[in-house]
Amino acid sequence: MKHSHPPSGLHDGLDLLIDSRWSPDQALAVIELLDDLRDRIWAHYELALQAKFREDRVTRRDVRVSDPPF
Repeated sequence: MKHSHPPSGLHDGLDLLIDSRWSPDQALAVIELLDDLRDRIWAHYELALQAKFREDRVTRRDVRVSDPPF
């Protein structure tokens, strides 16, 4: 069994099993539910999430500009 590396960084806990016999309609319903949940969370936490993304992804370096790049 291949071990995945989830974006959450969690490596233990309960396994999430998905029935391999789902129909495409069932799979689509779950995806739509997750999209709706994501939209609701974003609507409520938008500013806080943007600040968190910025904090996590922006490189902070002090660069002295003595000679313009052009």
